[in-house]
Amino acid sequence: MLISAAEVMRERGAAGVTIDEVLARSGAPRGSVYYHFPEGRNQILTEALQYAGEAITGLIDEAASKGGMYLVRQFVAFWEQLLVESKFTAGCPVVAAAIGSSDEEPRLTTVAGNIFQHWRDALTRAFVSDGFDESDAASLAIMCIASMEGAVVLCRSTRSVDPLRDVAAQVEFLVKSREFVRRYGLPDKG
Repeated sequence: MLISAAEVMRERGAAGVTIDEVLARSGAPRGSVYYHFPEGRNQILTEALQYAGEAITGLIDEAASKGGMYLVRQFVAFWEQLLVESKFTAGCPVVAAAIGSSDEEPRLTTVAGNIFQHWRDALTRAFVSDGFDESDAASLAIMCIASMEGAVVLCRSTRSVDPLRDVAAQVEFLVKSREFVRRYGLPDKG
């Protein structure tokens, strides 16, 4: 049921997750919902978001030890595959929860924020291990997450992975440029 709820959330946002849709996709009997999720829909949403976030977080944590650009490339490969396999219906459930939570589901925004913070921390550590100072690494991490998540949205709307590839190329150029400046400094204008 969690996998089904996460799939619906990434396709339709939190508002699109209904108990009926989760049951239809999962094939679970109606009584199992209230057995496993006594708090109902809000509990399903929260746990599905945590489940989906942990899956992506696992990928990020594993790749972070290999450097910032390696992590970005893994993120791009993950999303390219998921977008193509879903025929461009999949989106990030964490983004969906962050922007689509209503007043009835304020906990989702908090959970999404915690997941994004974990991703920022992991990517910051990766860039620090690449030699960037903490401030630059944190700034690069935020820029990477924001641009990649935005690229996923563009991919869905254009039904193409080109925006993701284009953004990844620009991110790599920026990171390499920052590395160059860090090593050699800015040229004198004299």
